[in-house]
Amino acid sequence: MNEHVRYSIIVPVYNEESVIHETYRRLKEVMESTAEVYELLFVNDGSQDNTASIIKNFYEDDPSVKLINFARNFGHQIAITAGMDYANGDAIVVIDADLQDPPELILQMIEKWKQGFDVVYAKRIKREGETLFKKLTATLFYRVLRASTDIDIPVDTGDFRLIDRKVCNEMKGIQEKNRFVRGLISWVGFRQTAVEYVRNERLAGETKYPLKKMLKLSLDGITTFSYKPLKLAGYTGGFLSITAFLYMVFVIYQKLFTNSTVDGWASLIIIQLFFSGIILILLGVIGEYIGRIYDETKNRPLYIVSDSYGVERHERKVTSSVVHE
Repeated sequence: MNEHVRYSIIVPVYNEESVIHETYRRLKEVMESTAEVYELLFVNDGSQDNTASIIKNFYEDDPSVKLINFARNFGHQIAITAGMDYANGDAIVVIDADLQDPPELILQMIEKWKQGFDVVYAKRIKREGETLFKKLTATLFYRVLRASTDIDIPVDTGDFRLIDRKVCNEMKGIQEKNRFVRGLISWVGFRQTAVEYVRNERLAGETKYPLKKMLKLSLDGITTFSYKPLKLAGYTGGFLSITAFLYMVFVIYQKLFTNSTVDGWASLIIIQLFFSGIILILLGVIGEYIGRIYDETKNRPLYIVSDSYGVERHERKVTSSVVHE
């Protein structure tokens, strides 16, 4: 008979062969110090290197290790979602494999959880080894997101956090395709608190969040939790319409009551290009929302598992009702 799992550690991985040995060692050391039953649940998001085979070797020697292999790369947020679907613990921790987030902080999270908090998120007070551009854009994103939504999404936090089993169960009932997990956890609610830490430089390998993926994550975060960009588009359209009307009145006044005339076509072309650019920007904003509506209506599974080790295969529920277990 299997022992009841107290802690599930979800580790999404993508091409992490250069760091995965050290990640496993440090996680193992931290979780062994708890003297309680745990599982290390690695979700391989379609890695092209030897990450999966290395983790499989861990699994063969360590019964606490479990592995889920995706059929292709479905994305970091989907890998976290799959980990939550398969996790068995009373408390579930999400941590990346790059060791920028120190595994040792998990012990502080567990202490907060035992005090009665349902969500314990790690808040960065300093980011080491990152470019000035990355720091500035990250700071701007979190502030814009917070100002744009009615949900209290903590600033300067990532996906590194602990959630209680009941929070995980609620997350399993959310079927959104363009997922922003940290925002969804804030939306679910329950008692939440923070532990502060200094984020380290990546131990090895390359970042898995280049500018393109960061932009997509930002758009997912804003469009998932706010329709204020649509309201802003409406306000902008109204302002420009009023401005255009006033300009039209001015031109008619010049024509009827003064000897002045509108000089040439240059001003007309500039105004036309300006308004056309604004219209295209507003259509792009609307298109972002329509595209996400289209994704939701296709009703495809969030991910496909090619094979797994140490976990029981199952289909993710596709109903919109919340699952209580």
